[in-house]
Amino acid sequence: MESERLTRKKRIDPLLKNLGWSIVSFDPDKPLAELQNCAIEEFPTTNGPADYALCINGKIVGVVEAKKLTLGPQNVLTQAERYSRGLNNTHFHFHGYYVPFLYSTNGEVVWFHDVRHERSRSRQIVRLHTPAALTELLERDFDAACDWFTTHPNNHYRLRPYQIEANNAIEEAIADRKRKMLVAMATGTGKTFALVNQVYRLMKSGFGQRVLFLVDRRALAAQAVRTFASFEPRRLTL
Repeated sequence: MESERLTRKKRIDPLLKNLGWSIVSFDPDKPLAELQNCAIEEFPTTNGPADYALCINGKIVGVVEAKKLTLGPQNVLTQAERYSRGLNNTHFHFHGYYVPFLYSTNGEVVWFHDVRHERSRSRQIVRLHTPAALTELLERDFDAACDWFTTHPNNHYRLRPYQIEANNAIEEAIADRKRKMLVAMATGTGKTFALVNQVYRLMKSGFGQRVLFLVDRRALAAQAVRTFASFEPRRLTL
């Protein structure tokens, strides 16, 4: 049976390295300011040593709790949360947590918790984040994006009332920290235009930076391309 140590060396260390993290051992004589994009092993906290502390530009931004392959990581995310509470000499403080991004993994399954907001919930993700991805998350201003939705009415001159209602419902769900939304509209009701308008608002607000627009037929892809190409975002009614 594979031990936790073997899981770390065989699976988690290579995963971190492939994502751009350098694996280093904790050295009390080496200042954090000298570390960039490092996963520091056995980083001390007042609640015990964290398996890995993710350091960017001399700041601890993440904690990774490792478990052996035979254990599911979801239920041990609380250990990463405990270590975050024990790192009270960092640059962050979010409701008792001193590190914003928490992970638990067995090398195959990864659970993630962004603790910066009280309504955020842990979730399974495909893989650990790269240093660039965490930097982007830190720089993103969720509240400012929600404020943009409020101060910029969704009043494009081509929108129909039910399309406006659908867009507004999406933005309200985003503000409530919901991650999954389903919008159902009948054929011929302008689904593509409503979604193109929503993509524009997501990107303009700063909430979204990359959007995957997925269709299941070539005809729908061609329709989406035409709608994106003809979209006129600045022609808004006053």
